[in-house]
Amino acid sequence: MDTTFLAECAERAFGTDELVRVLLVTSFRAGEPLVLSETPAAYTPNAPADLFLVKLLVGPGNPGPADAPSTSPGIGIEVWLPPKNRWNGRVHNIGGLGGYDGGRHASPTEIGWFYAALTAGGEGAVSASTDSGHALTNGAWGMNPDGTPATQLWIDFAHRAMHEMAVRSKALAEVFYGAAPRRCYYEGSSTGGRHGYRLAQQYPDDYDGIIANLPTINFSEWALAGLYRHLVIERDLDGVALTEEQMDLASNAAIHAGDLVGGEHLGYIFDNEACRYDPSRDPAVLSVSDGGTNTSPDALTTAQARAVNKIWYGVTDDGSVPDAAADSGVDVALGGRRWYGMARGTSLYVAYFTKHDPRMREILRERAASGDVPGADQAALILQDPSIAGPSFENASGKGEGRWRDFSYARLADLFDRAAEMEPAFAHIASDNPDLTAFQARGGKFLSWHGWNDESIPIQTTMRYYDRVVETMGGLQNVQSFFRLYIVPGGGHMSPHGTSNEQANPPIFGGSQLYGLLVDWVENGVEPGNVTITSPVANPTSITHPIGPYPARAVYTGGDPRAASSFVISGNGGAQQ
Repeated sequence: MDTTFLAECAERAFGTDELVRVLLVTSFRAGEPLVLSETPAAYTPNAPADLFLVKLLVGPGNPGPADAPSTSPGIGIEVWLPPKNRWNGRVHNIGGLGGYDGGRHASPTEIGWFYAALTAGGEGAVSASTDSGHALTNGAWGMNPDGTPATQLWIDFAHRAMHEMAVRSKALAEVFYGAAPRRCYYEGSSTGGRHGYRLAQQYPDDYDGIIANLPTINFSEWALAGLYRHLVIERDLDGVALTEEQMDLASNAAIHAGDLVGGEHLGYIFDNEACRYDPSRDPAVLSVSDGGTNTSPDALTTAQARAVNKIWYGVTDDGSVPDAAADSGVDVALGGRRWYGMARGTSLYVAYFTKHDPRMREILRERAASGDVPGADQAALILQDPSIAGPSFENASGKGEGRWRDFSYARLADLFDRAAEMEPAFAHIASDNPDLTAFQARGGKFLSWHGWNDESIPIQTTMRYYDRVVETMGGLQNVQSFFRLYIVPGGGHMSPHGTSNEQANPPIFGGSQLYGLLVDWVENGVEPGNVTITSPVANPTSITHPIGPYPARAVYTGGDPRAASSFVISGNGGAQQ
């Protein structure tokens, strides 16, 4: 495959732009491994079809010492293009992976990651991805050597990298194919989900359609809430973590208490708002020495059961938690909380991945033991004090020492206030502007889903944002004319399910199901209404359920609780059926 013409096109598209540098133009034949050097990544797929690759670097980046985590040459972007005879006329760009994102997109000898390549090869669309302006996956890039925020990198991470990816991929496609893309789409989850929300808010003309799932809309609050879960262990249990077996015992008991539909246990909680399970009052999980009946080594003490309740409820100023019968923490309204906790039945240690990947289990254990826990980096960045973070956080002004362990509940509560003050320095990282008027006016369409058992991002954060959009933009019917959110019982965070029950098999969106709905909405005017979702595997048979656009919910009417026909959708508001 001759890349000469593509290189000429890249020069024509970007040659006069001082901010853009073309790092690499190359190609892959169908079936060739997607590698640029002799050292392939741990996971190296083969090209699903003939593909071209253009690597771009978009400045200005962040200057500094070569060994400083905050030193960056700019935003790395990889654009994958099918041959002219296979292009379907679309751009379908892919968002970041999660957390602080990062990647090897700016390296001429490594591929950042493969989702865009597989999308381009599988669909025949132009597809791009970006490293958000840095290569690291922890938060050390966000702090200059002197301890101050790396302003340009926060701008790039918060929003600019995604915008540049849209602008550059469309420009290259137009020159290479001789015609502008007829439709442009974005799809991302987690941090990529937050980026999708931000694109609709700040860059409404970039895409005709956006899919943004499981979003970290309120980034700092999300991070600090993750730190709170570990602080509960430090303050209430003297730093002695619960075992995986103990966490499963409590979470599976919650599932068993709340998964009954039509007289059958589904294995995951279908109606989370109805579940008020409290392990501190369940003799079956409490040890005999604490008044329970459980004689196994996995039995919980009363203190451990109360700690689980705190993790489920969410962040409070003093670490207190109300009676679950009165307030289980499932409400969208924060009430007396600083931020949300995890829904009952959710795995407290990302069971799906750790049980299927022993290496990941060991990595997570080692990080937690060393103090490298979720949220610690963000706390260090907010306080401009590297010592707060875990040991992987390195900076010329100091190194991570895990000093978050010294926090009191009140200190963490104060940190939420400090995070709000730091929003301007972090390029307003919270992508929570509820005014999507400009995106609606340009005819954009937006789809999103979030799972009740997300192991990382509480689902209420997305529901809260959607409620605010409805309030800001004149009601549900107007908002659902361009923006629809789906809530999935049992759904996890980029995993088939997020429950603690290894045998759970809840229905989820298929790999391209939501994208198919979006394309049909954008290009054919077919509004997505109620959707049937299916279990990813037959275990032993697939489960199907209907879900409607939020705030609609499925209501059981009788029959097989594992069949979509046994439910009706109630409360659709303005959604078309």
